[in-house]
Amino acid sequence: MTMTTDRKTHWEHIYQTRPSDEMGWFQPTPALSLDLIRQCHLAPKDSIIDVGGGASTLVDHLLKAGYQSVTVLDIAPAALQMARARLGESAEKVHWLEADATDFALGHQVHLWHDRAAFHFLTQADDRHAYSANLRKTLLPGGHLIVAAFAPGGPKQCSNLDIVQYDGRKISVELGHAFELQQTRQEIHTTPAGVAQQFNYFLFRHTPAL
Repeated sequence: MTMTTDRKTHWEHIYQTRPSDEMGWFQPTPALSLDLIRQCHLAPKDSIIDVGGGASTLVDHLLKAGYQSVTVLDIAPAALQMARARLGESAEKVHWLEADATDFALGHQVHLWHDRAAFHFLTQADDRHAYSANLRKTLLPGGHLIVAAFAPGGPKQCSNLDIVQYDGRKISVELGHAFELQQTRQEIHTTPAGVAQQFNYFLFRHTPAL
């Protein structure tokens, strides 16, 4: 069984057995993500991908803000179905992509890559390299990357899986020189169960060498 298959089975089981608003990462309003997205000054037709978006409510807010080219990617089809059911007819405005963040082809480049869910679960170097390669291929030069990850001092596991904690220096080294760190923001996320978790949010600009 491949690592991708393991991840798919794990997350599909979680989304099949728990309501989305009881997930530890649930946010009724992803305020910090939305604030960082506003700072990217995107046009309504600019392309956005939410990697590991699953049943997140971010897509609801993006549609409400008038963005017209939104892709939600998740490895678990049950997660995507939750979001589609919640959005109703508005789901037809979204491109839904069932895939692993380390191995997918979108067919077009994007102006913004947002990830609050996937990167910190990649504990193997090969997976992180594959993710970064897909990121460089998919994100337009000059485009923006927003990635959130568990911060040092935060949880070392999530959903019974090991994670990697990141500060600005560590994630910059991991992503390489093609990404310029523009901002780091901290968030204490309180889970539906009342547990406080430390997150770092990073805003990068894609600046590949010419």
